[in-house]
Amino acid sequence: MTTPVLRFSGPVLPDGDVRDLYVVDGRVTYEHQSGADTAAEGWIVPGLVDAHNHLGLEDGGAVDDAETERQAVADRDNGVLLLRDCGSPADTRWVHDRDDLPRLIRAGRHIARTRRYLRDYGVEVEPEALVDTVVHEAAAGDGWIKLVGDWISREAGDLTPSFPDDAVSAAIGTAHALGARVTAHCFGSTSLSPLLDAGIDCIEHGTGLQEQQVEQMVANGVALVPTVLQTDKFPEYVAAAREKFPAYASTMEALHRSRRDVLMAAYDAGVDLYVGSDGGGSTRHGCLHEEILAMAAMGLPADYVLGAASWRARAWLGWNPGLAEGDPADFVVYPANPVEDLTVLAEPSYVVLRGRTRRDW
Repeated sequence: MTTPVLRFSGPVLPDGDVRDLYVVDGRVTYEHQSGADTAAEGWIVPGLVDAHNHLGLEDGGAVDDAETERQAVADRDNGVLLLRDCGSPADTRWVHDRDDLPRLIRAGRHIARTRRYLRDYGVEVEPEALVDTVVHEAAAGDGWIKLVGDWISREAGDLTPSFPDDAVSAAIGTAHALGARVTAHCFGSTSLSPLLDAGIDCIEHGTGLQEQQVEQMVANGVALVPTVLQTDKFPEYVAAAREKFPAYASTMEALHRSRRDVLMAAYDAGVDLYVGSDGGGSTRHGCLHEEILAMAAMGLPADYVLGAASWRARAWLGWNPGLAEGDPADFVVYPANPVEDLTVLAEPSYVVLRGRTRRDW
């Protein structure tokens, strides 16, 4: 079936120049197209990016394909057209074959220490098996792997690194040799330096970052996805753990108190920040706009956060950052300027994915 030529008109971000944008054969063109159907007018934004997503995961582990599809549709309808999976026990490779679902960059399964993570979420191994597991997960993913950098140790009664320093260094070196980038879940401070020293590419959450570690991230171009809605749930973890693990509860309380200062210090220092909902992990899918609003409420400028959820994130992940001539037609149209009012992100006027719209899905 031939897809009709569509015309969209309005300011095109990030530049904000008012233009007539046409969609022809799944691509963007600014050349006038006679007879094009006018689809929408409004603010045109490159497709949103959820940089910390767990497609195919819910409480209790993997979900079936039907539920995975429902999750992906919820994200797509929220304007999220590119997902960076940060670990899922479900095999979601089939999503690549669906033109009506967001583009997906998979990281395979979380790699965690034995009995040191949420049950049925990841692959749980001891340090001597870490490198072999990295090899397997690198082959199973789309250029990323996910380590669990720290978690509660029941023996210590507190948050501690998952793996010893030498195992972390070998794992990251192996991933890089295989062409994969590495990210890691990190709440506390102690796990961060070995990961940064080993050349990790990204940190998830990062509530324990210290000044020297922030400086190291800037120097080495290490990204941070702070997931502020997830870290806002630390008081729940404290309440559940206080009686049995008081030291852990105290640690998490301190991390929660300082999280805004840590985030703003990273921003002020020049760490590259991106937006992740933790959808499928601690939050539902289809709510990236809520994470964007939460990051702005922390004190980050609205234009910075929007870029971190759109054009800058797309460039970081290897996709077109803007909507230049010939680029894939993945964009969202809003009724008002989202830089001036981020709340409009909750209700896109129009979503275009691979040049197709809702009527074609």
